[in-house]
Amino acid sequence: MSNRFTPTPADRFTFGLWTVGWRGNDPFGDATRPALDPVESVERLAELGAHGVTFHDDDLIPFGAPDSERAAIVTRFKAALDRTGLKVPMATTNLFTHPVFKDGGFTSNDRDVRRFALRKVIRNIDLAVELGAETYVAWGGREGAESGAAKDVRVALDRMKEAFDLLGEYVVDQGYDLRFAIEPKPNEPRGDILLPTVGHALAFIERLERPEMYGVNPEVGHEQMAGLNFAHGIAQALWAGKLFHIDLNGQSGIKYDQDLRFGAGDLRQAFWLVDLLESSDYAGPLHFDFKPVRTDGIDGVWESAKNCMRNYLILKERALAFRADPAVKEALAASRLDELAQPTAADGVKALLADRTAYEDFDVDGAAQRSMAFEALDQLAMEHLLGVG
Repeated sequence: MSNRFTPTPADRFTFGLWTVGWRGNDPFGDATRPALDPVESVERLAELGAHGVTFHDDDLIPFGAPDSERAAIVTRFKAALDRTGLKVPMATTNLFTHPVFKDGGFTSNDRDVRRFALRKVIRNIDLAVELGAETYVAWGGREGAESGAAKDVRVALDRMKEAFDLLGEYVVDQGYDLRFAIEPKPNEPRGDILLPTVGHALAFIERLERPEMYGVNPEVGHEQMAGLNFAHGIAQALWAGKLFHIDLNGQSGIKYDQDLRFGAGDLRQAFWLVDLLESSDYAGPLHFDFKPVRTDGIDGVWESAKNCMRNYLILKERALAFRADPAVKEALAASRLDELAQPTAADGVKALLADRTAYEDFDVDGAAQRSMAFEALDQLAMEHLLGVG
């Protein structure tokens, strides 16, 4: 195995405590691995070359822990970060595990649950900032419904907006340098989750009081669960200036959220995603939100974490070679990608209407016969992905 695919902190790879710490339990089976100490996760990820670690509040501090226990855990965790040099670029809040959140946090029909959810988030925002986080992710896994009458979605969106506006107000009042990233998902654990896709989240953000503070945290599997092209969703988030964070994993089609290691599942979409990220100005964390397969022991946890990073670096090398290939550049020109970058009517609508070649004298049949040469271009991508030539 080549050393050139060995990660370093400069690669900006990060992992959630809940990823390597997943014990293998699922709706049909009990845990297959023992609990993992968050400090051990920090130490092992640092040894593997990761840049940072992220967490839900409950990943680090048991739900309902007294203040003395909380303080001791945080002190120990901070010491591990200082010892290893690992960063905490992002944090989030668990508003989905405890039964109190069975109908959601921000959009629960119970007002007192909504108020508790906001206080829980605010408390963890303070900790996130203390640990150096710059992004706060919000996944509304329980914000949804299974039946039409159970949730007035228009009113629920009012409550969702109210929650994010209040959190934004708190961050501004405290003088924190923190921004929010909304994480979409179409379903699971709820039958239908609010803000199910990148597009839904982007539209919602524009209705907030401080839209500049909010972006998205798309996840590979979440978009692919809905049959969507993940790279296209990322492209739109980049176009909108709203890609604040990203979750990388693998998914095989429209089914339950598999959370495979990055590179498993749809490898072609993974290739185009890496190609897009490496050619864009995205400079944030490359965060892996996956689950080590429950069939493996602790050894498999670190093997899969290592291979998430390795697969990204392999695909990065393949994508850069694809873009540098003279044959690819020729194929891109034959496909007229350079024309797509040109404004269609920079001369304005009056000049467009006065230009007879644009309509009256346009050779429609001739234009219809032009080959776009996409097949040759796609084959070149396939061969680079496969390492041919």
